Amino acid sequence: MTKTSTSSKGTSYAESGVDITAGDALVEAIKPAAKETHQPGVMGNIGGFGALFDLKAAGFQDPVLVSCTDGVGTKLLLAIESGLHDEIGIDLVAMCVNDLIVQGARPLFFLDYLATGALSVPVAERIIRGIAHACKESDCALVGGETAEMPGLYGKGHYDLAGFSIGAAERAHLLPAGIREGDSLIALPSSGVHSNGFSLVRRIVENTGLSWNDPAPFSPKQTLAEAFLTPTRLYVRTVQVLHQKNLLHGCAHITGGGLPGNLPRVLPEGLGVQIDGQSWPIPGVFSWLAEQGPVEHDEMLKVFNCGIGMVLITDKPEDVLAELSAMDEEALPIGKVVRSDVPFTLTAPLTL
Repeated sequence: MTKTSTSSKGTSYAESGVDITAGDALVEAIKPAAKETHQPGVMGNIGGFGALFDLKAAGFQDPVLVSCTDGVGTKLLLAIESGLHDEIGIDLVAMCVNDLIVQGARPLFFLDYLATGALSVPVAERIIRGIAHACKESDCALVGGETAEMPGLYGKGHYDLAGFSIGAAERAHLLPAGIREGDSLIALPSSGVHSNGFSLVRRIVENTGLSWNDPAPFSPKQTLAEAFLTPTRLYVRTVQVLHQKNLLHGCAHITGGGLPGNLPRVLPEGLGVQIDGQSWPIPGVFSWLAEQGPVEHDEMLKVFNCGIGMVLITDKPEDVLAELSAMDEEALPIGKVVRSDVPFTLTAPLTL
């Protein structure tokens, strides 16, 4: 007879690679940052099974809910490889709330999802503090999220991020609305590459033989990593001011697909846009990418924002420009809405 031996100590979840205590520690660490994002309408505290929000307390009378979700893409790999995690959470929030506002919605609350192989509380705290900062700048409450440890699915030090934002608009104030022939297009500059096209960025940098720690040729006071990790601009407060004053017929957030891929998304059938490619200065980062690729101009325009992060559509351009000037916002008139079966026309090429 064979005697079966049993260990006095069973196998634990921690031995499998999942540390529950680390997750609990992270929740406690981020509670102060989340509390700073509190907005009217938030019910309860972070850490519950679900988040409650009272639309009536937020001041809405006839609300329509608007929802968005997004990630950061392979820009995450640059944050991971460089160890610069503090602002990647800003990108996550911006990619969601900038989409909400083009619908005429006010961002109300945000939830994040952080998945990793093994949770590093210091790294996760840096990421979530960036998320909280962006939420606060967008007048949006960070009401919760999820952290998942999945050893075997993610490599050492790697993680992924997803964001979910809910906003609301009064039914009568949804955008786009009233876009017509002759409307003006006014652009708000981007802060850089934002969060699209990084698979191409990484290939170009790799082909140059440069290190992420080398000075950026187009911004010598920064390393390449610092320059490319410049976070996506938050346009919430600026667009909200203009929308509340009934100055907008529509907006387009310039993300993947660039100007030709995003502007047509808000246009009624039978209308197109004409854009003057000489009407704004192209930031050096895009000129450098185009040269080093090399990348054709049409491809640059489709992949990258090329210096424009948000386009406003209005029939009151003088009023919009005056409001933007009062907010110390740079504004760039770049074209107009025309009657056309061609949704996007570039009347003059970019100067890259």
